This record gives sequence, C-alpha cells and structure tokens, in this order.
Amino acid sequence: MKRNRILKQSGILALSLALASCGGSKRSIQTPAVIGSAAYEEPKRREIKAAEDAGDELIYLSEIKDEDENQLRYNIISNARRFEGTPYKYGGTTSKGMDCSGLIYTVFLEENISIPRVSRAIAEEGKRIKTDEVIPGDLLFFITGRRSKNINHVGLVVDVLPGQILFIHSSTSQGVIVSSLNEGYWNNAFVEARRIM
Repeated sequence: MKRNRILKQSGILALSLALASCGGSKRSIQTPAVIGSAAYEEPKRREIKAAEDAGDELIYLSEIKDEDENQLRYNIISNARRFEGTPYKYGGTTSKGMDCSGLIYTVFLEENISIPRVSRAIAEEGKRIKTDEVIPGDLLFFITGRRSKNINHVGLVVDVLPGQILFIHSSTSQGVIVSSLNEGYWNNAFVEARRIM
C-alpha cells in the first residue's frame, strides 16, 4: 500500500513536470502521406553570405537579402527535418535531446543566423502575420499549460496545404515531430504566427 502511494506520487510529479514544460503532453496525430508529400520545393542551391561576405560570422535577421530568403527557408526546414525523432530534453540543443526553442535556435544557427534562445524572446522578432499569410519557414507560437500566460512553445512551419498548416516542433511527449495546426490541442494553444525573415 505504501509502495502504491509512492508510485502514485511519483507519477503525479512526473506528469506535473511534463505539463509545465515546453509543448504540453498531448499526443500528435501524424498523417505520413500528407507530411511525406511536401509541396515546398528546393530552390537552386547556392551559398549565402551576409551583406559584406561575412564568412563564418553570424548573419543577423536584418542582413538577410530578399533574393536569399527562399534558399534560407528551405535550408532551415531541411535542417529541422533532420532532427525528427530526437527526444525531448528541457534546455537541449543537440540530436541527443532538445526542447522546442532549442530546435528553432539550432536550425537557424546552422545557417549562421542569430536568433534568441527562448520562445518568448523569439516571439518578439520579425512581424506578426495572419495564418492565411503563413508560408514554410514562418514560426508559430503557443501558450501551453493551464497556468501559463506567456508564450512558451514555438514551431517552424514546414508546409502549407489547403486548409492545413504543418509545423515541426519538439513536444514533451514525443520529441521532435511534425504536427498540424488543425489538431485540437495545438489549435487551442495557438497565439500567433510570425515571419522573422
């Protein structure tokens, strides 16, 4: 009896931690046929540099040229898709584990683009857009958990299909996955979409 009580308390504690962290605990429904047929096509590959041939230096969002934007969007989405299946880890930024903002931070950094590390701070970048203006590479922001009042989750749009926006993110229950904004949990938690490049 004492053992059952300890197990129950341990379970409640674990559930509380999962709900309080990035992404909530709802399971995502994936539709492989739709996700596998991405409509976003790869632009012709070419090297992208900052305005003054920055080499390995970071590129800031204000330095991205219009003609480079499509290539960057494609590269960032491709980088993110490589992390699919990575487990969730609070504060993580590697293939061993990552949280939602860690995923976004890492895939932008792989293209030498400097963005903030935390979802709430990333949500202050760029400009707010309507969901019908969203294109692959834009970011979606959420407030998850009953007690949260601030943005605490972010996802990267990987495809826009008729009536459906697909985004990649790191959820506490499934790690890095592609979900649809049509899923009830994510639709209810959605706050805004932003274009940061």
